[in-house]
Amino acid sequence: MSEPTQTIEGWYAFHDFRTIDWKAWRALDPLKRQEILNEWTSLSNEFANEDSARKGSYGRYTIASQKADLLFVHFRNTLQEIIACKLRFAKTQLNDFLKPSYSYVSIVELSSYLAKPGTNPQEDPHLLPRLHPSLPKQGAVCFYPMNKRRTGNDNWYMLPMKERTDMMRSHGMIGRNYAGLVTQIITGSVGFDDWEWGVTLYAEDPLQFKKLIYEMRFDEVSARYGDFGDFYVGQVASDTDIFTMLTL
Repeated sequence: MSEPTQTIEGWYAFHDFRTIDWKAWRALDPLKRQEILNEWTSLSNEFANEDSARKGSYGRYTIASQKADLLFVHFRNTLQEIIACKLRFAKTQLNDFLKPSYSYVSIVELSSYLAKPGTNPQEDPHLLPRLHPSLPKQGAVCFYPMNKRRTGNDNWYMLPMKERTDMMRSHGMIGRNYAGLVTQIITGSVGFDDWEWGVTLYAEDPLQFKKLIYEMRFDEVSARYGDFGDFYVGQVASDTDIFTMLTL
């Protein structure tokens, strides 16, 4: 048996993708639409206040493709709190007009080698911002799930620990070339969802997503051992942006 990689976990994460039922929404009386939007804005303000108090992190986004129209992202300390966030939204009237198109449950994950020997990584001031990330309030977002391949001779999980570590170090060096241009949050989802990891990227210029991911395609970790799900790209949105989007 190959030695498993040890990890450090942070906040739980929930990516909630929604598609707007425009036909049903347009059929509503304008005053009713206003009432529904006011109710949703009140809840969104609550989530934003919890973000400001560092009880979690909250983001909302408009999505470019037809896979979804909106994305809501919640980071919380426990799975129970993630479920509570989902239910709080489900109880709003707006939920009836935003149909689920995809969702992803995971937890922030860092490699254990980042921890200093003999210290508690949960108290390390250098690791805490990565374990409990504050989501950017502007710019573009890109999300995709991924697996490490487990087929034939390309079985990541049968490789020796040192070989995996060396390859991941080389892989990580590519990401460092984009420091200051792209912010990356890796969340683990083994046992939580259908893929093994979720990758959420942020950048002022969305073109940097293409450049980074394309360059990584040539690294062995991706070229030989990476399998990827659907990509979602969009822009950070404010409550006002979404309110305006839904105001006819």
